[in-house]
Amino acid sequence: MRSPQKIIFLITVCAGVICLSACGSGSNTDLLPESKSETSGANEETHKKVDVDLSVLSGTMVYAEVYRIMSAPSDYVGKTIKIKGTYNASYYSPTQKYYSYVLVADATACCAQGFEFEWTGKSYPEDYPENGETIEVVGVFGSYDELGLTYYSLTVDSLKIL
Repeated sequence: MRSPQKIIFLITVCAGVICLSACGSGSNTDLLPESKSETSGANEETHKKVDVDLSVLSGTMVYAEVYRIMSAPSDYVGKTIKIKGTYNASYYSPTQKYYSYVLVADATACCAQGFEFEWTGKSYPEDYPENGETIEVVGVFGSYDELGLTYYSLTVDSLKIL
């Protein structure tokens, strides 16, 4: 005969597996709202479909979705993503380049996930925000190879300082 603690533990584990299985089926990007973006630059407006709008999610949900994207990046390649967070740039000496990120903190602000982004046609640091500024970025998610590794980043369509 099994002890009540083991039975409760087994029921809890089974319920957790069922919940996680339900979360993993399909793509939740279909549930995210579409929005229109404004192109920075020559005051042109471009109406582009946003496939994944992270800017409208709560801190907990946006952190979870960014984690999901980073866990299965190939599922998002080619999708237009809108994200709001804190700008940060860092220098990497092996490539002698600066890399830009939009950082998203979880609801308690103890943990952060970041999206690297590349703003084609702009010069760092002249055209970029200051570290720590709140920004909203819309861009196409893609990959590139560098130093024998594959990295994922957004190619910016628009960037707003909020």
